Amino acid sequence: MSRINLLLAGLLLLASLPAGLNAQDAPPDAKAMIKDALSATTAEMAKGATVVDWENNVLREGDNGWTCFPSPPQANTGAMCVDEPWLTWAAAWMNKKEVNITRLGISYMLAGDPGASNSDPYATEETDDWVVTGAHLMISVPDPAMLEGIPSDPDNGGPWVMWKDTPYAHVMVPIDD
Repeated sequence: MSRINLLLAGLLLLASLPAGLNAQDAPPDAKAMIKDALSATTAEMAKGATVVDWENNVLREGDNGWTCFPSPPQANTGAMCVDEPWLTWAAAWMNKKEVNITRLGISYMLAGDPGASNSDPYATEETDDWVVTGAHLMISVPDPAMLEGIPSDPDNGGPWVMWKDTPYAHVMVPIDD
């Protein structure tokens, strides 16, 4: 088959695939992931959010700049909705790279999380400082100096810095129901 025919066949295949699934068009497991992902944020924000699974498949296209992920496969909670700087922050964390953001990043986790070490960004098992947080926001900052003066104790009754003194330090803001 010539290169042109291969190219045309590839383009036809791509054209036959949906650009983005709406929740009502998604298969049942995708519908459940979309519902779970959108539980992380407000109803108004959820209306226009893109939903992506943990394998980076777009389950639903959005138009408001927010990207929502369902709970991780190994957890029953942990859905989150993030803005562009938080996506950049998360990519750096997942790849153990330097964080390079130029403005605040915000992540919503209104359904809570399954827990994490308060000091070790890569802990996979419970540690002495393991903390499970209910509904909360997370804020990443372009300059770690902006975190000075914010406590790192999750039991202080308000916001705290998680993963202090690491490149992935961020503010946890608990929200009471």
